[in-house]
Amino acid sequence: MYYQNQKNPKVLILAIAFLFTFSLKAQNSRKVAKLEKRIQKVMDLANCAGMAVAVVEKDKIIYSKGFGFKDYENKKKVDTETLFAIGSCTKAFTGDLLGQLQEQEKLDLDASPREYLPKLKFYNLQMNSSITIRDMLSHRTGLPRHDISWYMFPSNSPDSLLARIQYHEPTLTVRQGFQYNNFMYLAAGSLGAKITGKSWEENIRENIFKPLKMSKSNLHINELLKAPAGSINSNVLEMTNWTMAWINKGKFQGNQIIPEEYRREAISSQMISKSSLPSAKRANYNFGNYGFGWFLSSYNSHVRVEHGGNINGFSANVCFFPNDSIGIIVLVNQNGSAVPSIVRNIIADKMLGLKSVEWEEGLIKAQESKKEKKEDENVDEGSSIRVKNTKPSHKIEEYAGLFSHPGYGKIRILVKED
Repeated sequence: MYYQNQKNPKVLILAIAFLFTFSLKAQNSRKVAKLEKRIQKVMDLANCAGMAVAVVEKDKIIYSKGFGFKDYENKKKVDTETLFAIGSCTKAFTGDLLGQLQEQEKLDLDASPREYLPKLKFYNLQMNSSITIRDMLSHRTGLPRHDISWYMFPSNSPDSLLARIQYHEPTLTVRQGFQYNNFMYLAAGSLGAKITGKSWEENIRENIFKPLKMSKSNLHINELLKAPAGSINSNVLEMTNWTMAWINKGKFQGNQIIPEEYRREAISSQMISKSSLPSAKRANYNFGNYGFGWFLSSYNSHVRVEHGGNINGFSANVCFFPNDSIGIIVLVNQNGSAVPSIVRNIIADKMLGLKSVEWEEGLIKAQESKKEKKEDENVDEGSSIRVKNTKPSHKIEEYAGLFSHPGYGKIRILVKED
């Protein structure tokens, strides 16, 4: 065999390369597997029922596993194909659709969105004349969240939600500062639909899910809770395909899913999202910027690209380190959970060969505080925001009636019994 390989050195080189790659993959897989007890401890501290985790390196999945339960009552376990809502991790998908349209010269990110979607109107003339699609994707329009508008006053019609934007008052001028805004990604999805003549859902399925082989991922429109700002349901295995495309210059299995130029811009700083200095304790964790659907930071001198997602009953985090070709996906069935970011950091430290940090410290303190509170017999279990010995300035009956706002909706207040 040795003699034959001397005659065919390419065979020998390929064999060695294969064995090296296989060994490295197995080694890195074991690295993450050794963290499982710590990951389970984080779940226990946070009272998190279920979670799925996956880690990719270059174009390979090196680790994937489900933890806990997808149905706690019936003890049905989470596996790597369990679907979770990914919330605002959807924003990068919506951005990619616009990147594809830019590549096809059907859209200019520096043009006004009203050029393509005339029915979109903003609060004043200055906003109408100066806001660009780039501003919308990087959260620098001057508009605050106005999330109560869609969360408390939902609508089955994206058009009716878009019509509310013109009544949403800005708190900054255009490009003055970063203000996260879900409505701008709703508008971005509608913009893509207007240009293509296909719904946002159709565009996602045809242009992203299908080429990425994300056959089990789905989209269900349920008012704005399920729309271009945060609506995809997926599992960690299929999310690895999406993450690998971002790591590999927009390509997945030889197909260009994310245009290379758009990818470069999407993971480049478009807006400062956090202007504070790093803490003395975390001096090497600094800067906080935003691209298109991605938060950017320096993670102990490694460039990190990530986005969290929170939607009723679910939390998520999708992260990758472009210069290290490493990606981490964490999905949990817990509302507003800190678990995805903590588990992501624990795994990142191991994969990047960094000194381990006790990222779960905050959860431990919260548990201790909760225990102390329970032991304190004098703790008032009532509302902490109710001011004692005060009363409303009007009679209760005077608050009854129908109230409305064009940027939000209608709410009826009734008096029943007392």
